[in-house]
Amino acid sequence: MVEFSPVLVTHSVRVEGVPVGEVSTIVGRAAVPMGTPLAKVDTLAIARRVIATRTLAEVTVSRSWPSTIVISARLRVPVLAVKDPQGQVQVVDSQGDAYAIVSAPPKGVPLISTVESPPSKESLRAAISVLQALPSGQRSAVTDVAVLGANMVTFKLGAVSVMWGGASEPELKVKVMTDLLRQKGVGTIDVSAPHTPATR
Repeated sequence: MVEFSPVLVTHSVRVEGVPVGEVSTIVGRAAVPMGTPLAKVDTLAIARRVIATRTLAEVTVSRSWPSTIVISARLRVPVLAVKDPQGQVQVVDSQGDAYAIVSAPPKGVPLISTVESPPSKESLRAAISVLQALPSGQRSAVTDVAVLGANMVTFKLGAVSVMWGGASEPELKVKVMTDLLRQKGVGTIDVSAPHTPATR
């Protein structure tokens, strides 16, 4: 068969969709069997080896005739960093997956703290929901985000402490919180139950 012709053997690997600095790591993990007929190369096995790199969100592997394996990959994008009780900092993607330990949060990625070790995906999603719900002007003023569990996220907005609660009804919580921020002398706002908010 022509697919198994000596001409149609694997000679090269092309990596697409990631920064240049990631290519050598991906090629190493791929362990593509050079010299094997291209039609016999197990592309699924290559994809499984590559996706084991936790920093990748998606990997597809295909053949480019006559002699190239093409690996298309997409990096995870950190949306927040979480500091656990041991002091380790992990980056977290939009799905709530903590995927890498880093020395410091990437630029522009908010740092949160948690009492859970490791933090649950539900808790991380609750923290993400807060950051996604807030208008950019408020989000840039947020500090001291703490996750006490999937149903209790707290943070500081300027000088005001906010008890946000869980991931439910984010739009209503923003509206209620914004209205309450206009009141003078408010030190703490509780919108964890946004239909019955409290201040003190």
